[in-house]
Amino acid sequence: MPTKLKKRHLMDYGILIPYLILCVFGLVMVYSSTSYDQLVKGLNPMEPVIKQAAFFVISLVLIGIIYKMKTDFLKRKNLSAIAIVVMLALLIFTRFFYNHQVNGAYGWIKLPGMTIQPAEFFKIIVIWFLAVKLAARQKIINEPGIPKRLSMPLLYVFSGIIIIALMPDLGNAAIIMLIAIAMLLASGINFWYSVVVGIGGIIASVGVIKGIALLGNTLGEKINSIPFSHVFERFIVYQDPFEYLYDKGHQLVNGYYAFYNGGLFGRGLGNSIQKKGFLQFPYTDYIFAVVVEELGLIVAILVLALVFYMIVRIFLVGIRSTDPFNSLMSIGIGALFMVQVFVNLGGVLGIIPLTGVTFPFLSQGGSSLLMLSICIGFVLNISAEEKRKKYGISLGS
Repeated sequence: MPTKLKKRHLMDYGILIPYLILCVFGLVMVYSSTSYDQLVKGLNPMEPVIKQAAFFVISLVLIGIIYKMKTDFLKRKNLSAIAIVVMLALLIFTRFFYNHQVNGAYGWIKLPGMTIQPAEFFKIIVIWFLAVKLAARQKIINEPGIPKRLSMPLLYVFSGIIIIALMPDLGNAAIIMLIAIAMLLASGINFWYSVVVGIGGIIASVGVIKGIALLGNTLGEKINSIPFSHVFERFIVYQDPFEYLYDKGHQLVNGYYAFYNGGLFGRGLGNSIQKKGFLQFPYTDYIFAVVVEELGLIVAILVLALVFYMIVRIFLVGIRSTDPFNSLMSIGIGALFMVQVFVNLGGVLGIIPLTGVTFPFLSQGGSSLLMLSICIGFVLNISAEEKRKKYGISLGS
């Protein structure tokens, strides 16, 4: 192999190509899932897909910029600390000082022609921040208990999780919590913590879900008078959505109908029935249900296979990395993608309560696409850096 190459020759196409395919496919599905509603309202059916395409172009530019950066720049402790403090301040502002609700939550900031969701960007900031802090503490990471020098970084992360939960955005709060746990367990911490956290996490999750649902059932009609009542309703409904078919369960039930209507080969692109007023959010939470209904289970499985292939490639970059920061960064991003897919599909299929979390790269949402694309940029950069070190390559201009 040549000892001097340009950085573009070290590109990991096993990650880049699936990303591009999923984004282009996402644009097609955004148009399919939004055009009917736009036409009914007398609006331009191309408007949502044009906005999504604009975010895709911006995402490609950001990937290019991040890929050109040196990984040493990302390892600066002060830079990651400033980033998480700024994000915490933005989350506090969004929740407590910016009075803009979307579907009962305060998680969005409205700008001219668009809205941004700070909680989405907090995910990648948490991964970056923890990768820097955990990599710098490798010598003490296996000490008994949680080392004191990890207490402050974890406090920053869990403060953000609490603020996001209060928005309320339990889906993203749970995702960030699981990412933080995954990165801690991958950092070299004692093996028995993995066992305890794994068993404890399963028991706690089941307990919380059952407890909230039981409390909601006990309150009955009084539930509407308490804060975050819609969260309680989601926990109640997911257990038996058909009991609430004509009320809060209609979204979940119509999602099931979409899966049933699609069968193996689908009704054809653009021919979804459920997106025509039956599903409230066919272009975000339920985009995968529309994929199944229009293109069938076989295409849906191929899409999932492509997503998981990309996730496995990202994890392999982390596993093979010789640098602790590179390894933790890649594993954190792989965990983000894996957890987000599970939370979205788990909600749509009724395995867990519906959270409103988008499906990576397919759902409409500029903030989500930008955040996920930034993650891809980081992994591509790390992959190129590890290849350079492995083969002793120097980079030309």
